[in-house]
Amino acid sequence: MEDAYARSVSEVLEFFAVDPTKGLTDLQVTQHAHSYGKNVLPQEKSTPFWKLVLKQFNDLLVKILIAAAFISFFLALANGETLLSAFIEPSVILMILAANAAVGVITETNAEKALEELRAYQADVATVLRNGCFSILPAADLVPGDIVEVSVGCKSPADMRMIEILSDHLRVDQAILTGESCSVEKELDATTATNAVYQDKTSILFSGTTVVAGRARAVVIGVGSNTAMGSIRDSMLMTEDEVTPLKKKLDEFGTFLAKIIAGICVLVWVVNIGHFSDPAHGGFLRGAIHYFKIAVALAVAAIPEGLPAVVTTCLALGTKRMARLNAIVRSLPSVETLGCTTVICSDKTGTLTTNMMSVSKICVLHSLNNGPMNSEYVVSGTTYAPEGFMFDSLGAQLEIPAQYPCLLHIAMCSALCNESVIQYNPDKRIYEKIGESTEVALRLLAEKIGLPGFDTMPSALNMLSKHERASYCNRYWESQFKKVSLLEFSRDRKMMSVLCNRKQMEIMFSKGAPESILSRCTNILCNDDGSTVPLSAHIRAQLEAKYNSFAGKETLRCLALALKRMPMGQQSLSFDDENDLTFIGLVGMLDPPRDEVRNAILSCMNAGIRVIVVTGDNKTTAESLCQKIGAFDHLGDFTGFSYAASEFEELPALQKSMALQRMTILSRVEPSHKRILVEALQNQNEVVAMTGDGVNDAPALKKANIGIAMGSGTAVAKSASDMVLADDNFATVVAAVAEGRAIYNNTKQFIRYMISSNIGEVVCIFVAAMLGIPDTLVPVQLLWVNLVTDGLPATAIGFNKQDSDVMKSKPRKVNEAVVSGWLFFRYLVIGAYVGLATVAGFIWWFVYYDNGPKLPYTELMHFDSCSTRETDYACSIFSDRHPSTVSMTVLVVVEMFNALNNLSENQSLLVIPPWSNLWLVASIIFTMILHILILYVQPLSALFSVTPLSWAEWTVVLYLSFPVILIDEILKLFSRNSGIRFSFRFRRADLLPKREIRDK
Repeated sequence: MEDAYARSVSEVLEFFAVDPTKGLTDLQVTQHAHSYGKNVLPQEKSTPFWKLVLKQFNDLLVKILIAAAFISFFLALANGETLLSAFIEPSVILMILAANAAVGVITETNAEKALEELRAYQADVATVLRNGCFSILPAADLVPGDIVEVSVGCKSPADMRMIEILSDHLRVDQAILTGESCSVEKELDATTATNAVYQDKTSILFSGTTVVAGRARAVVIGVGSNTAMGSIRDSMLMTEDEVTPLKKKLDEFGTFLAKIIAGICVLVWVVNIGHFSDPAHGGFLRGAIHYFKIAVALAVAAIPEGLPAVVTTCLALGTKRMARLNAIVRSLPSVETLGCTTVICSDKTGTLTTNMMSVSKICVLHSLNNGPMNSEYVVSGTTYAPEGFMFDSLGAQLEIPAQYPCLLHIAMCSALCNESVIQYNPDKRIYEKIGESTEVALRLLAEKIGLPGFDTMPSALNMLSKHERASYCNRYWESQFKKVSLLEFSRDRKMMSVLCNRKQMEIMFSKGAPESILSRCTNILCNDDGSTVPLSAHIRAQLEAKYNSFAGKETLRCLALALKRMPMGQQSLSFDDENDLTFIGLVGMLDPPRDEVRNAILSCMNAGIRVIVVTGDNKTTAESLCQKIGAFDHLGDFTGFSYAASEFEELPALQKSMALQRMTILSRVEPSHKRILVEALQNQNEVVAMTGDGVNDAPALKKANIGIAMGSGTAVAKSASDMVLADDNFATVVAAVAEGRAIYNNTKQFIRYMISSNIGEVVCIFVAAMLGIPDTLVPVQLLWVNLVTDGLPATAIGFNKQDSDVMKSKPRKVNEAVVSGWLFFRYLVIGAYVGLATVAGFIWWFVYYDNGPKLPYTELMHFDSCSTRETDYACSIFSDRHPSTVSMTVLVVVEMFNALNNLSENQSLLVIPPWSNLWLVASIIFTMILHILILYVQPLSALFSVTPLSWAEWTVVLYLSFPVILIDEILKLFSRNSGIRFSFRFRRADLLPKREIRDK
């Protein structure tokens, strides 16, 4: 029954044909169970482990690498190598791929936990009326039409329509659904609001919400998937994980690279068809296999197999830095997504505010001299810590607030008309509350006012331990006054009272809604001398005006406090006693904005990021908070920038699109609205970060490009999110965005570094094949360069420092290529030099080296016919390890110098010197030590087919390697000063292949 909230109690009972005094019969239970199903959230089939593993290998580059690994293995066996030696090369590739697959499987497994944890919010049992008898049954056995009784502490086992309140009132905590910081009062009347949201359906108890006060009976109207919890589950199932911008670009780049690799491999093989029959190969087929092996080596050289591992490592380094900022990353790729975030949709309660209700203003009557005059005080302190000061209307701090009669009696009333608790948690090192937020705020007010009679009161309180200080003043008043009788809060009176005894004196303290308290007051306490005077119509009008100002313009939650001297010896209270009260004062409280939020939002604006405040509160409250924050002053009026969710839904499509582009506040939202908002923004190509803490936020968190859960939030929200804020602070989101941008910049730098290195390897093999000279490098040497010498410096580039202006530029576009036109040209030039230098080292050893064979260049080109001709040198010279060792060392050293080029995209090494990133310097030193080890330690040198080099050979290596720095410095100079940007006419403006993609 979807509209039960709009129907009367009798209509709902008639719909389910149930007698509220007897409940359903066994026959009806059977019929309803058959019609509506069981009251459980259906178990969702999880993806089999083997499918998750296979999914990680569904990448074109990975498939090419796997194919290359197996081909090289079988070719090695065909050439007569042993099984062990043939397996060395492919095993290294497969191990790297397996490590990356493991990371992917862990990430996807975490995502499925959110659905499982949603079940934790379902009630286990329920008190049910059937066949005229109450019994406790498993919640799963409930059917629509069942009559259920709930009381304090009970979870609602299903969606239910209230039919009878068995206490003065019923309050329910439905924060997991709406995010509201305060409990909600429920009533029996039907809701008349159109387009009603959860907050409007005051006659409905939603599944999973908890009763915090009162007792009631209700009829079940929805079970299983047809409940509020069920709709959240369905939304989460409908939401598919979004591919991050970097992953999308890397996938496109991989596709492009695969095509290039395939083209070059085929070209190398086809160009050398004429050499297949050379005698050195021992036949056409063996020649074909030989050049096929070169093509495979070329594929291994071209694919940066270390790239996934290095990207993962760099993102992991970023998450470590972000953890220090209180941002705990659950999904590694989301780190990079932060860098291109264009819109942050932020919860109000707990993220922009402290979610700690506190008294901010007090109004009392100062005196009647020269006419009635009110005194207004401002109270500082926005947390549960008993810390804060009081200031008068001129801004002067009150040294001892308790010496003022009205403030003193406000402290007494706040401490005694109170059932809440404040305590210090030594493990978390924070003050925590138990009870209603408004009562906790009054407890704190009593602590801030302090105690009378001690000149050293403020400093004396500060000398207490945190545990003692938490409620010291409250405990003092509770020890001075003995509570005798209590009149609980009720909806019709809108107030509560407590009778206290002190030194043969009976006093009743009352607190409640200002209109209720004021209407029952006949006297008022003066703050200047503590006298009691009649409450005249003029004074009453002034207080009502002040109340309207507090509650209206300033959107404060207001309470009025009063007292009454009672007859000696009275031991109980009646409702009639709550008349002829003496008004003490008016207190206004709010959930205050965090101090650091204003600067954080301004930082977002400077960085081109729009902030949308999303809240379940009403429109006026949300707008008032934004005014208090002070970051939206430039908007002036919120007209056209602030919408209630129902208003936004009713807008025509064109106006809705325009509203999205200007929206700053969306109020009165429920779970579906958040998800719709995220989808609408993504359809406008926005990259959306969404914050949330409740179960209700999970679908939107999962749908957003990056979902950010609160550390204090529910397990469901955390499981559905990509990142968790340990301190629930919006400023932490902004710091994480800055870190995300820096991480992307570093990621971009090492991707470019690895690409330029791999271009060098491809050029090396391609040029050697074209020139017809022997293989400059063997596959195992290429693997060494790719996995070890490339990987370490590339990872260290991730430690490059964050640019000082990282939050002064607009977010990068999602479709921005990792390597675009001019940069691709730069790295093509660098890569070409790396490859040519490597080949030059090889040729130098044969042709020019004094201790080498000093062969004519033509002899080197015709090496494969050596055995068929008479020569004045031994053909075994072409099997010497020295020339390939020189080539490999040139390749390693030139790439170390190239790593230094990547300290910055455009800044010279004179501006950003190597020691600005000591990790990079250390990685270069460590890499060179590893390289020297494989040259000079015997088992390793044999494994990698290398040999020790002489000083003369090392000198030439350095001569050939160092110019790469000079070349890149010249290219950087062009980038900085001349503003040259070569527009290469690829199929797209960037180097990636053209295909339809959905950019968000």
